[in-house]
Amino acid sequence: MRLLPWLPLAILLTGATAASQQPQPPARERQERQVVVPNNPDDPVPEVRVAANVATLFVFDAPIDRGSLEVEGRATRFNLMDIGERTITLEPAVEPGGGEKLGVRVRYKDVGVPAYATLALVSHPTRVDTRVDVMRRPRTLEALEAALAEKDAQLAALRAVSGPAGLVFSGRLDLNGVQARRIENLPTSTQSGLKVLSGEGYRARSWALAVIRVQNLPGQKPWESGQARLTRRDGTPVKVRSVDMNKAQLAPGEEGLIAVETEAPFWKVDGVLRLELLDKSGSRHLSIPNVKL
Repeated sequence: MRLLPWLPLAILLTGATAASQQPQPPARERQERQVVVPNNPDDPVPEVRVAANVATLFVFDAPIDRGSLEVEGRATRFNLMDIGERTITLEPAVEPGGGEKLGVRVRYKDVGVPAYATLALVSHPTRVDTRVDVMRRPRTLEALEAALAEKDAQLAALRAVSGPAGLVFSGRLDLNGVQARRIENLPTSTQSGLKVLSGEGYRARSWALAVIRVQNLPGQKPWESGQARLTRRDGTPVKVRSVDMNKAQLAPGEEGLIAVETEAPFWKVDGVLRLELLDKSGSRHLSIPNVKL
């Protein structure tokens, strides 16, 4: 018996119709939810349900360190990975298999507890998380009191180190004490809209300090302290350790103190130095000759 020429086509059409009538997997329900990062590392890691080609947005309750992000399969299993100040967006190219968990770990910028947020990406047959708010568990009263006590102790230690005791502890103040003197023969003319009002010099065995009171004259732009240079008469530079001002900037008409610290003074007691002060932009310059420390 010979087959009719149209029979194979009929069979193909019948098979295609049967395939189209087979039930398709249901669309996954997209959800937004909140997870809590546990304080105890032994507690279960929160799971986040992801799907292939679906972006999931993680929103953290504190800033995160972008460079600390760790994601399993980062290079091969994701179409999209975007990191913000408080957010992470992940879009898997291939979702985790049954029972598989892909770890995500990122460090917080602050000093809260826990220091890291750790999550696990999993797949679910009917649901996918499109937004996940990642929260840290509120700390107990006992934990807050312990943290406060620790901060108080650190503050007390910092005050001790930054006060007179700190000078002794660091060796910057010893039996040789500190010698102080007024800086005489200060320039009387204005320079770059600045006027020198007074000056003092301090020196100890391992450091010296020039303190200058200046006024930013009315009508001038605000002055922000920048660099300082100290040189001997022969032009040899003296190393400057730091330049500080008692205010963030001097408004027009305002006065302030500028302190310039140098390294161990190897020059003679009667040595004369030139002090040059520049603002932050480098465009305003103040020169003070005949500085004795």
